[in-house]
Amino acid sequence: MPEPAPATLSPYTASDGENLAVQDWPVQGGARRGTVLLVHGLGEHAGRYDALARRLNGWGFAVRGYDQYGHGESAGPRGGLTSDTRLLDDLADLVQATRARLPAGQPLVLLGHSLGGLVAARFVAESSAKGWPPVDALVLSSPALDAGLNRLQRLLLATLPRIAPDLRVGNGLDVDALSHDPAVAAAYRADPLCHDRISARLARFIAESGPAVRARAADWPVPTLLLWAGRDRLVRPAGSAAFAAAAAPSGRVQAQCFEALFHEIFNERDAGPVFQRLEEWLAARCPA
Repeated sequence: MPEPAPATLSPYTASDGENLAVQDWPVQGGARRGTVLLVHGLGEHAGRYDALARRLNGWGFAVRGYDQYGHGESAGPRGGLTSDTRLLDDLADLVQATRARLPAGQPLVLLGHSLGGLVAARFVAESSAKGWPPVDALVLSSPALDAGLNRLQRLLLATLPRIAPDLRVGNGLDVDALSHDPAVAAAYRADPLCHDRISARLARFIAESGPAVRARAADWPVPTLLLWAGRDRLVRPAGSAAFAAAAAPSGRVQAQCFEALFHEIFNERDAGPVFQRLEEWLAARCPA
């Protein structure tokens, strides 16, 4: 079995000159089956995915993650954006840079959770039209495909980003709803790299990206595994269910709802079936 090597944290200069923090979990010994590029959720950072990365290492995958702009140790005000497409442009940069490091023929798998799932899904949906570098497969974990906005919130998002795009407010995330394991919430609260901010521009990106991704479901371009939590209180499970239903005819999307789980399905007390589903799907697409 491949052995994990020490993780490394290094700066990466994005195409606009801003700094992004990149973390690598390499594999030493054994055959490497591919690389997984992690995209984290709102308010957190790539370092929270160490346990998942080590699991992937054990399956033969090198792992790379990065702190999105305005998060973790990357540049930018917490929860802020410099442009509407900032998160997509940064992901395109990282996909291209990661591709350049891969041996010929090794697959690159994109894995996004929550906001990261939304960013990854929109990236895949628009890659061909935008000329962004391709990925070979996509894994979505509790993606924020439905923001669940009420009428007042929709009204605010129709006006606020135009007059105060950089205004940042609390993101309203209920930390106790991350997992049934209280240690997960406690660690999140104690983590100085986690924050509770969101800008008007970022909120609009989230609100607009979900419908844009769901509209492409029927002609989805990349083999995708969609996993979501039935008791998710941070994003609406209905968004993932709608995407799965619309994508079913194409055969490119495999989907599973874990009815009893909370939002962070990989950090749940009973995450065994989630990891089993992920391992089986990866094994079918990235054989050793």
